[in-house]
Amino acid sequence: MPIYHKLGKIPQKRHTQFTKPDGNLYYEQLFGTIGFDGMSSLLYQNHRPTQVKEICAAIDVRPKIAVEKNITSRKLIGFDVAPKDDFLNAREPLLVNNDIIIGLAAPKKSLTSYFYKNADADEMLFIHKGSGTLRTFVGNIPFEYGDYLIIPRGMIYQIEFDTEDNRILYSESFRPIYTPKRYRNWFGQLLEHSPFCERDYKLPQDLETYDEKDDFLIKVKKQGMLHNMVYATHPFDVVGWDGYNYPYGFSIHNFEPITGRVHQPPPVHQTFETDAFVICSFCPRLYDYHPKAIPAPYNHSNIDSDEMLYYVDGDFMSRTNIGPGHISLHPAGIPHGPHPGTYEASIGKKETLELAVMIDTFKPLQVTENALKIDDGSYYKSWVE
Repeated sequence: MPIYHKLGKIPQKRHTQFTKPDGNLYYEQLFGTIGFDGMSSLLYQNHRPTQVKEICAAIDVRPKIAVEKNITSRKLIGFDVAPKDDFLNAREPLLVNNDIIIGLAAPKKSLTSYFYKNADADEMLFIHKGSGTLRTFVGNIPFEYGDYLIIPRGMIYQIEFDTEDNRILYSESFRPIYTPKRYRNWFGQLLEHSPFCERDYKLPQDLETYDEKDDFLIKVKKQGMLHNMVYATHPFDVVGWDGYNYPYGFSIHNFEPITGRVHQPPPVHQTFETDAFVICSFCPRLYDYHPKAIPAPYNHSNIDSDEMLYYVDGDFMSRTNIGPGHISLHPAGIPHGPHPGTYEASIGKKETLELAVMIDTFKPLQVTENALKIDDGSYYKSWVE
């Protein structure tokens, strides 16, 4: 996300001496991506960020695949994912390929007893239920129902929840997550026709800085393994930083839908992109206003992508027997569309109040053992009249 941001104290010139009040130096760290060619920030820290005291046991957290080659349309009952205390243990991967892991989580407790870093993937957390604060070593972001939290790979963070009733749709992307190119000019600024703008973002604030030496546990996810590492200094020891690489939040309620006289294609709902998948937001909007418009989507074939739709709230006009927390999977290779009767019933309707998050992947999604446990088993037959 190309927006320059800074917090705390930084020197006037980068890569120069920056001294503490006692005359010792702060330590500079380039926190960057794609070699030296991607988004980066310069961090200034009380201690060297390299002080690993111990590397403990690692746990294999790779998803367990049940269906490697799937052509079955599926409905997953997301709220059947059981709540768990620990933030990471609560994550249940459901649909995966080499580019992305998509899952659900219902964490009951805040992540405060250790720190977490995903060294492989950018994370997207969509907050379906709950509120709290994402705490990171470059600042904090308050969040609430409907917020997307985009957390770049390598970010050290904790998360605090206000209650124990939390529901999260998450993805781990092995490709960087950006805003859609067609909404940006050549400088990276969002254009006038974009359905959102920079002022809608929740940027890091309230930089927490600690100057502590002790044993600090960081759980680092890398290559499907969760490594337990002990650091000698507090991970949140950044006194200041500036740059372009940092987490941010965006509320689905701030997405301004693009509408037209006839039904608009799914790309108008696009919110984030990678070169391997897109994320779209379906929000309350006025329906098409051509006198003969059919508001329900036309049947379409997913020739190049699998479609996952996570239903958040409202009346899902093109689906029957769908409720909040459900996931529908429409795999490439077969057409899909509105359920019988919904196509005709949509005629004359003026608006929809639905909220949903869609992830379209350009490679097939594999189905995990966790997903089969919450699969209703008959969704693929639901178009038969």
